[in-house]
Amino acid sequence: MSLIRLATFNLENLDDQPNEKPTLAQRIALMRPQLLRVNAELLCLQEVNGQKEQGVNRLRALEKLLKDTPYEAYNRVSTTTDDGSQPLDERNLVILSRFPILEYQQYKNKFAPPPSYRMVTAEPPQTEAQEITWERPILYAKIQLESDRLLHLINVHLKSKIPTNIPGQKVNDFTWKTSAGWAEGSFISSMKRVGQALETRRLLDELFATDEDGFIAVCGDFNADTDDVPVEAIRSDVENIGNSKLAKRVMVPCERTLPEPSRFSLLHQGKPQMLDHILISRSLLAHYKGTEIHNELLHDESIAFAIDEKFPESDHAPVIAAFEF
Repeated sequence: MSLIRLATFNLENLDDQPNEKPTLAQRIALMRPQLLRVNAELLCLQEVNGQKEQGVNRLRALEKLLKDTPYEAYNRVSTTTDDGSQPLDERNLVILSRFPILEYQQYKNKFAPPPSYRMVTAEPPQTEAQEITWERPILYAKIQLESDRLLHLINVHLKSKIPTNIPGQKVNDFTWKTSAGWAEGSFISSMKRVGQALETRRLLDELFATDEDGFIAVCGDFNADTDDVPVEAIRSDVENIGNSKLAKRVMVPCERTLPEPSRFSLLHQGKPQMLDHILISRSLLAHYKGTEIHNELLHDESIAFAIDEKFPESDHAPVIAAFEF
């Protein structure tokens, strides 16, 4: 028997910029022990920023965080610019694997073209519809596990609930001119979030079409709870689609095996929220042993005076699922 731990962790804008507070060293002092406790063979990370070196982005902050840990020697892939030459400036997705990564790919508007929409509150008014695209791609990796088993691993970071900017509708970064402008910004953000979920589901359907009994996992920051539309779209429960012939294609949220009071990975305005998920295929569920959410020291950055300098660690908790083969 072998135990494999699969984890997801939003590092909250991991960066290494001059005069940044808290400093990267302060963040590493708290976050490296978190990663050691996670103790994962497979680790999906979100919000890893790139740092310029001779005009080219590198994941230098991540490399410093992983130094002197087992993850330093893991195989690694990340999201990149469209030409594949370097990581993105901000909020890269990263997959770390103790096992060989056979292939990887990123997808953005491949399985779900950007919808067109004309903003109704924009100033001046829009006369033509504009494409609504999402900011972050999906990161996919095919991983060779032990005993010739393959795992299809998908890392996602869906659009946040922060309203999308509407031209002419903001007084400043924190103040909207009208309620309707705020509502339209929230609507567009929802459109992006569900659009990413649709693209993820279409990628899953392609994988299932090749092998309905394949080992598949979708991990990441969904910015949505288990029963919200984006997660339900990716899950595709038989109760929703009404087609039992597609039962093998259902994706199962691992956190369901935890007591409900423990199911939260972020605190917002005093309310626990489960925004980070590990969804697995039925075939992988056969090997599932349990889930951990390391939320004991989670802080609420939405309250007054809860600045990053006071809380250098991430505002998300790591989520870990264990499997036995």
